[in-house]
Order: sequence, then structure tokens, then C-alpha cells
Amino acid sequence: MSAGTIALITIFSINILSLLVMIFVERKQPQVIFSWFVVLTVLPVVGFVLYILFGGGLSLRTRLLIRRKKRYTIEYYKYLGWQKIDFDALKQKNQQFDYAYNLIKFVKSCDENLFSISNNVEIFTNGEEKIKRLKEDLLNAKSTINIEYYIFADDKVGKEIMNILIAKAKSGVKVKLIFDSVGSIRSPRRFFRKLKKAGGEVAEFFPPFMGIRLINFKVNYRNHRKIVVIDGKIAYTGGINIRDDHMGKKKRLSPWRDTHIRVEGKAVWDLQNVFFNDFRCVKREKLDAHGLVKAGYFNEDALKEKGDIGVQIITSGPESEQRHIEDAYLKMISMAQKRIYIQTPYFIPDEIFLKTLIIAKRSGVDVKVMIPGKPDKKSVYYVTLSYVKQLLDENIEVYFYNGFIHSKTILVDDLVVSIGTCNMDNRSFALNFELTALLYNKDFVNINKAIFENDILNSKKITLKDFNKKFFATKLMQAIYRLFSPIM
Repeated sequence: MSAGTIALITIFSINILSLLVMIFVERKQPQVIFSWFVVLTVLPVVGFVLYILFGGGLSLRTRLLIRRKKRYTIEYYKYLGWQKIDFDALKQKNQQFDYAYNLIKFVKSCDENLFSISNNVEIFTNGEEKIKRLKEDLLNAKSTINIEYYIFADDKVGKEIMNILIAKAKSGVKVKLIFDSVGSIRSPRRFFRKLKKAGGEVAEFFPPFMGIRLINFKVNYRNHRKIVVIDGKIAYTGGINIRDDHMGKKKRLSPWRDTHIRVEGKAVWDLQNVFFNDFRCVKREKLDAHGLVKAGYFNEDALKEKGDIGVQIITSGPESEQRHIEDAYLKMISMAQKRIYIQTPYFIPDEIFLKTLIIAKRSGVDVKVMIPGKPDKKSVYYVTLSYVKQLLDENIEVYFYNGFIHSKTILVDDLVVSIGTCNMDNRSFALNFELTALLYNKDFVNINKAIFENDILNSKKITLKDFNKKFFATKLMQAIYRLFSPIM
């Protein structure tokens, strides 16, 4: 038997073993297993390499790190006694939250996602206005800056923010930065070392093997969160990364539409907790919640009344078998009576999500979905288009934004709007570390409703007739790529 034949038999055997591990050990969803079965069968050698990079589960060491992170979360909840809300009392006392009572209670039950009232929330719909406001807050920072981004680029806007962080670190402000290894792969590590030399702390989320950037066995698990917390009393989150093209600088994807929020109030503590869970996970530090309060990271000024917006911060990631953000979305959609407005750059829902949306439409709810008119990733866009066909078949309105829409929002009735980092796809629901904020306030929801309706003016409504005009080759590509949608 030749060496080539032996090698091929070995790879086939490993591929079969990998499928068995997926079924009996990792217990992946059937559609995910089927997609990998196709890849490993049709392209055994290439499929094996792809599975090692993108399909394998988390290592034991990584799972232990995440488990430790979970313990910090539990400790944080125990420390915050003021968050033990009597929901029945809340329902009777606060009429503005009465209609959201069931959703608030459900989301809290998912993963002890805390609910806070009296928040002030400012919304940004493009990168430049968000960065301008962020720079002002960073320059005014007095004691601490915690910043976490999927992409922190070494470009014009990245250098501007980095220079502020360096200056603040040199002035004595405690600066901590987390960047994702995959998202920031194009940023040279010397870019981040400048902050270290200035006295800041830098953590790379799931760094590559032995520092070799092209070898990362955790490449499938990315920290897609965007968080900034300043002095423990101002926080930012949403879809906008630190990169020039998110400012609309990339002509091919311009205009770039996104959504980000600035928060003041009790919810800042929840965003600070998410940051420290990630920071302690990658740095393996053992700071307890009480110690962080004493160090000034949890500023009690944030607990004072700032506004009248209710907020729940939800996180999800591969550390949990439950898809907490998707579960919250499904609950929101199932409660809708008047309208559901969705904006997302990637619409690749699983069967349950799609079915829930269709049921809402058949129940008389006005369902509108907005996706980019200009794609950034052709393969993902082909899959998105295949689901668009199903939406159109159900008379759900679909709009192609005249540019690239990176906003990740779901709005339901006058009830709630979700703004965060999570796309409507399997990667975001199951593989990435994600975050979203549920915002409860009729006036704030109506502001977001007006933003969506204004975006419609800069969009094209798609019909089945438009869709059927597409070339056969395009439809074929949609069908082929859809086979792999659960693992994209």
C-alpha cells in the first residue's frame, strides 16, 4: 500500500472520528453536522484542514478559562444585592415597564441578565458622530478606561484613539484594552505595544499558537463585542469598530450605516462586568467584584438616576449551550402585535428563527427586514439572498440599503429595541462572543422606528419579480452556499 493511500485512509478515518465527536461529545446541531459531513466527504483533505481551523470544539484549557470567567459572573451578581428586583412590585409601580414585564422576566431567567431602570441612552447612526463623542469622553477620563473591540485597526481613526489612550495612560489613568486576535489580525502587534510601554494593559483575545498569527486553533471563536467604559460611569456598545471603513471611508461600501449607543446609569455596571469577565478570562487575573469597586472601576455615581430608559445587557457565546441572545430575539418576535423591524448585515437564520418570523407575519404583524445593497462578503451574501427568497414568498418586506448596513437591531412594537453586536446568523448566535442591549422606553423605541423609516428612503424594496430576474448562475451559487450556512 502506497504512502499516499495510507495518508488518505488516515484522513478519512480522522474525518469519521471528527463527525462522531460532533455527534456524541460536542452535540452540535444536526444542520451543522450535515454541513461538515458534506465538506469532509466531498473535500476530505481540504475539509480536514478546515475542520481543524474552524470546526473543532474549544480545548480543555480554554473551557477551564471560560468556566473561571463564569464564576466571576456569579460572584458579581451576588455582590450586587440592589439588583434583586421584585418584578411584581416593578409591574405595579412602573406603568411604562408593565407592557414589557414578561420579556424582562424571561430575559432575566436566561442567564441572570440584570434589568436596570433610570438610564440615559444616546444613539449614533454613523461612525463619525460616535467617534467624535467617544474622543470627548476619553479625553475627559479621570481614573479608568476599559476598551474592548473586535477590530482595532492601525489606520487613521485607530491611531487617533490609540494616541488618546497612550496619553491618558501616561497621565496616570488606568487603561485596559482587549482586542480580538482574528478581527484585528491586520493590526501589527507593535501598534498595541505602544500602549503597554505607556503603562496601559493590553490583552489579546484567544491569541494564536506560539504567537504565529496564521496558526490559531481558536479562530472559530471570536470576541465580536464592542465595549468602552470610562470612569465606571459612561459606557458605549453597538456595531461600530475602530476602523476607517466603519467611518464610511471605504468607497466600495459607502455609505456605511451602523448603530451604536452611549449609556449612563446602572447599566454601565453591567457592561463593565462583561468587560472584566473577558479581561480576567484572557489575563487570568483574580480580582473580585469588591476589589474592583474599591479600585474605582464600578463608580457609584452610575447608580444615580440618569434618565428613564430600562436596559438589559445580554451576552452569549460558545461557553454556553443556550443561545441567550437568540432566545431573547425569539421571545421578542413572538410577543409582537404591530411591527417587527430588523436591520442586519448578514441574515442567515436557523429554522426556528425563520419560522417564528413567518408566524408573526401570518398573524398580521408588519415585518420588515433591511440588509445591505452592497455586500462585503460575497459567499455570505449569497446565503443571505437565499433566505430573502423565503421572506418574499411570505410577503415579508425586504429592503436593500443603498450602501452597507452594519447595524444589528431588532425593534418590536412600542415595546423594545435591541441594539448590539450580534448578527442574525449561526456564527453570532452560537460561535462568537456577542453582546446586545435591550432598551425599554416608548419614546426611545419610536426614535429608532423613525430612524428605520428614514433608512427606507435610502433603500430599494425588493419584490419576487426583482429576485426572479437573477441569473441562473447566481441562483445556483445561492443554493450551494446555503448548504454550508450553519458553519459560515
